[in-house]
Amino acid sequence: MKLSKRSSSLVATAIAAALLMTACGGSDEGTEEGGAAESGGTFSIYIGEPENPLVPGNTTESEGAQVLESLWTGLVQYAADGAVEYTGVAESIESDDNTTWTITLNDGWTFHDGTPVTSESFVDAWNYTALSTNAQGGSYFFSNIQGYDDLQAPTDDAGNVTGEPAATEMSGLKVVDDKTFEVTLSSPFAQFPVTVGYTAFFPQPEAFFEDPEAAGTKPIGNGPFQAEEEFVPGTGFTLTRYEDYAGEQAAQADSVEFRVYADQATAYTDVQGGNLDVLPDVPPDALTSVGDEFGDRFLEAPSSGFQYLGIPLYQERYADPRVRQALSMAIDREAIAEAIFSGGRTPADSVVAPVVEGYREGACEYCTLDVDRANELLEEAGFDKSQPIELWFNAGAGHDAYIQAVGNQLRENIGVEYVLRGELDFAEYLPLQDEKGMTGPFRLGWSMDYPSPQNYLEPLYSTDALAPAGSNTTFYSNPEFDELIEQGNSAGSNEEAIEFYNQAEDLLLEDMPVIPMFFELEQAVHSENVSNVVIDVFGHIRTADVTVNS
Repeated sequence: MKLSKRSSSLVATAIAAALLMTACGGSDEGTEEGGAAESGGTFSIYIGEPENPLVPGNTTESEGAQVLESLWTGLVQYAADGAVEYTGVAESIESDDNTTWTITLNDGWTFHDGTPVTSESFVDAWNYTALSTNAQGGSYFFSNIQGYDDLQAPTDDAGNVTGEPAATEMSGLKVVDDKTFEVTLSSPFAQFPVTVGYTAFFPQPEAFFEDPEAAGTKPIGNGPFQAEEEFVPGTGFTLTRYEDYAGEQAAQADSVEFRVYADQATAYTDVQGGNLDVLPDVPPDALTSVGDEFGDRFLEAPSSGFQYLGIPLYQERYADPRVRQALSMAIDREAIAEAIFSGGRTPADSVVAPVVEGYREGACEYCTLDVDRANELLEEAGFDKSQPIELWFNAGAGHDAYIQAVGNQLRENIGVEYVLRGELDFAEYLPLQDEKGMTGPFRLGWSMDYPSPQNYLEPLYSTDALAPAGSNTTFYSNPEFDELIEQGNSAGSNEEAIEFYNQAEDLLLEDMPVIPMFFELEQAVHSENVSNVVIDVFGHIRTADVTVNS
């Protein structure tokens, strides 16, 4: 693995930590070390409805990402345990100062339309995603590249656009030749090579820019599977193996059908009956019996997943941090984990998952049940208990019982009634958050995009990541938090970076824009039709590895 001519302790330590993560579940039947696949056949996999068309720069949620990771390969790849691997398009990513990075590409990579993957494929895609007028949800991932601000349209104090961006290309991106490009950051960021395997950094062919809308329904990637038909909302589509794939691990199956379900329980019934091959998420009400029913076809693996309740800070009722702290202390996470998830969730005591270096046990002061203190804080804040709390969650994904249990505890512990708002599917639920449409605490989850504690903090809570351009759907903004993140990003050592990230987390957990709920355990099932099913630490099935049994 080649990172830098001058050793970068921050990156080296982060990757070393990732390499120590526990490997994920699954067997190793029927795999080869790269090359042409032998198994052939087709298999089906569950997904929920993606929020947006299948464009890497505009896909910041799990359902679309599961599909994109079959269609694309990035500069670097992440192993099942989260380790960074140089098995992608990049031959090397080097820097002498952690600010200017030279990226050299491997030969032989092509898009599914036969055109070559070049430096321009990355530079053009990154500029397109960063440009605010393109309204891409992954735009903020490029905010540390020089010239990013020039690609953002000016706005007034109310956030209304008042003009056009000053530029359409970031000054920090420079194509040297077909296989080399330079990235100049606005400040040092030693973990930059760790980030670029994420979907927002995927390349795009020239055909994408000719018709982005068409490319969103029939994507043209460079990954192990290709799209030969359009994605149909509410249904899905079938991808076929790309025979000219340049990566080390070709797809084992001839094709994979991504099947959209509105209800996870229906998908579970289908996999029980052999009508669906892979279900990445087991419904909570099936956890007590799934092990006995599926045996070794029930997979459990460490997860980077973090479940939380976002608080709409734009609602006056929740503007006082004492209210948010009180709601958190009125919830018995341990009881919900045992009753609803049969121990398959761990009560969260931080906003950084335990699988990442920088996690601190007990970091959250307000994540422990304390009914007396919760009621004291609500009284101090003048909280109106006569009005019910609306609890939001997306429909059809098995969250009903969990959120209802939260509501029951709030009613019992602080004397406030609740209303369940679980009528929207995922593709409707996420845009409403971006539009400040939440009227009470709302359920969300986060799995890391890349193995760094920074990824649990900056994308969710920084001012640069405010929705709809980013994933900050609570609309939290604190200049002190932003400064601490920037100091961590610019740190010269892993220890120094983590110290700043920990300070930022402490500030966040005092302000409490979210209520940490659970750290996840990945739990998946599959039919007898397939083997070598692996669910990774990001919560995704590694579709290229799946073998169809003869």
